This record gives sequence, C-alpha cells and structure tokens, in this order.
Amino acid sequence: MEHLIEGYRIYREQRWPELRSLHKVLAERGQAPRTLVIACADSRVDPATIFNAGPGELFVVRNVANLAPPFEEAPGFHGVSAAIEFAVKHLKVETVLVLGHAQCGGVAAALEERPRDPNSFLDAWISLLDTAKSRIPDGGDRVSELEHESIRVTLENLATFPFIRDAIKDRGLNLIGMRYGVADGGLELLNTVTGAFEPVL
Repeated sequence: MEHLIEGYRIYREQRWPELRSLHKVLAERGQAPRTLVIACADSRVDPATIFNAGPGELFVVRNVANLAPPFEEAPGFHGVSAAIEFAVKHLKVETVLVLGHAQCGGVAAALEERPRDPNSFLDAWISLLDTAKSRIPDGGDRVSELEHESIRVTLENLATFPFIRDAIKDRGLNLIGMRYGVADGGLELLNTVTGAFEPVL
C-alpha cells in the first residue's frame, strides 16, 4: 500500500494544482465524455495514456481481453453490458472504441489446448473468443491473429445491442476497432471497408 500512498502524495503535490479547476468544473457539471473505450485490464495498456486524454474525456470499461458479450435478456450481473448501456444511452457518447493490444494474456489463454474449468470465471469469459478463434488459420502467429479477430468479433457483438443499433441509426454513433503495440507503441485502426488493420501513423 505504501507505493500507492506515495503516488497519491506526488499527485497532490505536483498534478492536483494544475487539475484543480478542471475537477471543479467536472464536479459541478458532471461528465460528458465523447468516447467509450472497451479496453483490456492489462496494466501495460492505459487508454488515457495512449490517447493523451485528461479527466472526463474517456469513459473506460476494462476487462480481460477487451471483450463485450452479445446482447442477452437473461437475468444476471451484466457488468460490461451495463456500462455500455450507461455510456450509450445516458452519456450519449459519439464513439465506441474497442481497443485491443499485442501480447494479450487473455487471448493467449484462449488458445491453450486444455479442458476448461466449469468453475472458472476466466474460462467462461474467454469462451467469448471461440467465434474469433474458429476464424483464424492454423500456423503463423495465432496470438496476433486472434488479437485482431477478437476486436472484429467484439464489434459484431456490440451491434447486437438494440440501443446501439438505434444510436447508430438515430445519431450516427461510431463503432471502431484499434490494436495497440505494447513493445513499439504503434497503433492500428480497423478499416471497416477492407476489414484490415492499418497503421494510424
């Protein structure tokens, strides 16, 4: 815990004076982010850092392997779906970005040839990658292939939500996919016409 307290001390001394007025406005007016980012929980991939975003600019949902399930009406605790609903219906974000990344541990786990544990939350979650896994060829860098394909499948899953389809039709909500390179800092954008990932810069 000490490193967290020390980090907070540095934040209060060095960054808070610069951010105080912004936080006052955010506290008074509430948040109005333009973008929902569905990102991986991987500690190396921080959307705010990657996009040089400040407080209030991004609404971020993070989970293992940056996944979103398809829409379903079954009762349960649908944390990711609830966050997506809040961002789209209440915050009215303009863009939903699925941000994948290289060296994703969740993707690598989905490719392991082993029986799945029926009592594992993780195994149940990464089963969302089964469709993407069925589409990638044998041989080559299958982890990289699945990292890319999982973004495509997550975008397909998002399109199954009625309120997302309505937002696309009624106000032009954008769904986009990107993949970040942990080692080189490169960023790829999914071309929705060709289906290929292309370097942003």
